[in-house]
Amino acid sequence: MQDELKIAILQSDLIWENPEGNRAHFINKIASIKEPIDIILLPEMFTSGFTMYPENVYETMDGPTIKWLQKISQEKQTAIGGSLVIKENNHFYNRFVFVTSDGLIETYDKRHTFTLAGEDKVYKAGTKKIVIDYKGWKICPLICYDLRFPVWARNVENYDVLFYVANWPKPRIDAWDTLLKARAIENMSYCIGVNRVGNDDNNHEYSGHSAAYDGLGTQLTSLEDDDEGIEIVTLDKKHISTIRNKLRFLDDRDSFTVK
Repeated sequence: MQDELKIAILQSDLIWENPEGNRAHFINKIASIKEPIDIILLPEMFTSGFTMYPENVYETMDGPTIKWLQKISQEKQTAIGGSLVIKENNHFYNRFVFVTSDGLIETYDKRHTFTLAGEDKVYKAGTKKIVIDYKGWKICPLICYDLRFPVWARNVENYDVLFYVANWPKPRIDAWDTLLKARAIENMSYCIGVNRVGNDDNNHEYSGHSAAYDGLGTQLTSLEDDDEGIEIVTLDKKHISTIRNKLRFLDDRDSFTVK
C-alpha cells in the first residue's frame, strides 16, 4: 500500500482523427515529466478527438496504441490511462484503458454514450463499472458524459478516487466545473477530471478546466483555461480516511440497483 499517489494530468489539444500524430504529440509532453509519478492521465479519445466516425480511427486491444501505452508505462515506470476507440466483437467502444508497468491492463467502456452527438448510434455502451486496485488505492474510471449521472458514480465500493476523462465543450464548461466538485463531495473521494483544449473538425471549442478536487470539494490544481499544460497532483490516503472517519456521511447512503 502507498500512502500517497502522484498523478500527472495532461491537458492537451488533439489532432483530428490522427492516432499516429496524437501519439507523437503526447510523447513529447510525457518526455517533459522528469519526476517520478504513479499515473499519467490523458483525455477522452486521445488518439482522435471525439469522432462519430470510428471506422476512421479504431484499433484493437493488440493494436499500436495499446503497445504504445505499454511502452510508455515500462519506460516511465508508471501507469497510464485514457480513452480511445476500440473495435471488439464487431462493435465500437469508447474505452478507457489503464496500463501499468507490470503488465496489467484494465478497461472500462463508457456507459453513458452522448446521445446529443449520436454517440449511442455508433458506439456500444458499456454495462460494467470497474474499480482498479493500484498501489493500495481504489480507482474508479469514468468517461465524459458519465459525469452527469451521479447514480452510476455513487461510491458503493469505497473507492478512493474518481477519474473522468473528457472532451467537454466550452459552452457547458460551468457544468463540468460544478459536477466534478459535486462528485468529489458526495462520494467523499478525490475526483480528477482531464479535459482537452482547442477546436475539433466539428467546430466545437474546448477550454480545458482539467482539475483535481479532494473529498471535501477543495480544488487542488490550477491549470490555465484554454492552454495545453501538465500539472502533477499528489493525493494523500490519510485525507480520505480522516474525513470518512470524522464525517460518516457514506454510512447513510441509500441502497439501490442500477439497471
